[in-house]
Amino acid sequence: MTDDRILTTHIGSLPRTPELLDLLKRRQDGEAVDEDVWHETVVDATETVIQKQADVGLDIVNNGEQPRVSFNWYVANRLSGIGDTREAPLWDDLADFPEYAEDAFHAEGIDLTKQPSVTGPVEYVGEAAAREEIDTFYELLGESDLDFEGTFITAASPGVAAATLVNDYYDSHEEFLSVVGDALKREYELIVETGATLQLDAPDLLTTGHRGFGDRPIEKLKPVVRMHVEALNEATKDIPDEQIRVHTCWGSYEGPHHRDKPLEAVLPILYDLDIGGLSIEEANPRHQHEYRVFREHPLPEDWTLIPGVVDVKTNVVEHPEVVADRLERVADAVGDPTRIVAAPDCGFDTQAGLAMVHPEIAWKKLEALVEGAEVATERLF
Repeated sequence: MTDDRILTTHIGSLPRTPELLDLLKRRQDGEAVDEDVWHETVVDATETVIQKQADVGLDIVNNGEQPRVSFNWYVANRLSGIGDTREAPLWDDLADFPEYAEDAFHAEGIDLTKQPSVTGPVEYVGEAAAREEIDTFYELLGESDLDFEGTFITAASPGVAAATLVNDYYDSHEEFLSVVGDALKREYELIVETGATLQLDAPDLLTTGHRGFGDRPIEKLKPVVRMHVEALNEATKDIPDEQIRVHTCWGSYEGPHHRDKPLEAVLPILYDLDIGGLSIEEANPRHQHEYRVFREHPLPEDWTLIPGVVDVKTNVVEHPEVVADRLERVADAVGDPTRIVAAPDCGFDTQAGLAMVHPEIAWKKLEALVEGAEVATERLF
């Protein structure tokens, strides 16, 4: 936080180069890829996104998740016990519109109609891959003459990792969740050792009721959300709260979202997270009104709120004044503009090959984010 302006960041994934997307698809399909070519392509792509983040003026940056096939599926490559794939159940809102749903999740890099299955003991086997990703980012950052306010590195939360994988081995979801959290704990530690902020991607905290929940009352969902909050806290208990921020959302896909659960119903549970910052959608047209909830349920002391003020599901570029309006009303609800960091709703390429915003326009939207934060700063400080 600063006391004189609104800082800017983003939520992890940034557009990948066509060359990298091709290699990611081939690796995901089980094809052999030359390791030297892979490394060189990842380095080039990471260097590109570092420079582009500087060009648009972002303050808190990362590597754009360049070497990962997705924000959550990558865990299947870093955990043991992974077996075959299973059919993924359709989300409830899409099930109401089957004709639209047929091609809603079509992607070149990853088949979202399938889920990896866990058929054996889960342990963390991804340290080498994690270290390579982290080292590449910081080596390139060190070689540049760029100066940012801060850095962050993303990782899948225990809850979203457990939701991504099908449990065909452990006796209960609670046990499975605990084992996954224990395994990913090592990845979290590798990230915070760099001094970076650890961003845990946890859409499960708001989307747990998306599949098969139907019209059941929200009270049935709350115990599951609490379980996922407790698992996240347990996996990060040795990390300072101020070095963790959590991103949650209602799913970064273009769909009706008419079955999304209201923020007010679960926000008090989210406040039990042992973290220092919360990222949540405020540009999503289904949820723009929910900034008011932060007035009714004040942000915990010492937390930063990272509202999404740019949508990631449309190629319309927000006017900076629109961005500023969104920031201003969130800051008013929170009561202190120094506790606000501006961001998009979600990542721009969360599943490689499924970006809904064209890469060129994604960067233009980030420019609008920065310009809008400047306008809001003039109004609020």
